[in-house]
Amino acid sequence: MAVSSPDLKAFLVATPFFGGLSDASLDLLISMLVERRFNAGATVVAEGEPGRSLFIVHSGRLVVSKLVDAGRVIRMAGLESGDFFGEMTLIEMQNRSATVVAESPTVLYELTAQKLYTCYKADIHAYVMVLQNINRELCRRLRRADDRITKLQILHANQ
Repeated sequence: MAVSSPDLKAFLVATPFFGGLSDASLDLLISMLVERRFNAGATVVAEGEPGRSLFIVHSGRLVVSKLVDAGRVIRMAGLESGDFFGEMTLIEMQNRSATVVAESPTVLYELTAQKLYTCYKADIHAYVMVLQNINRELCRRLRRADDRITKLQILHANQ
């Protein structure tokens, strides 16, 4: 179901994904979103499956995990209101890199690659701002990953 409401607009404007957009651009992007609801325990996306959309978390909690050797699952991150995920499939057009499972009843807003391309054709400035916002978030995640790798290397060297 496509969405639109003043409350949703206020929520989205406060998320990093929609930062810097004009009112008209924000309205265009909101018109492209589809609300998705998931019960606790539901798999939203699975590692390795094709993906052509990203999700903005409106409410609920989710866990991001990866499958490692012998079927063991490693928790990578938690997501909550205002976070987004799935952007990597839009940029690199590869399969999903992780599994995301709802820990609680969850409401997400989905933006597909096709809708993002429609945004590109209709409002190039909005498209560039969205990509910049995605890039900023990816840089933040890379910095956190660098910090974790450094800490793990220190732990390993001290053992």
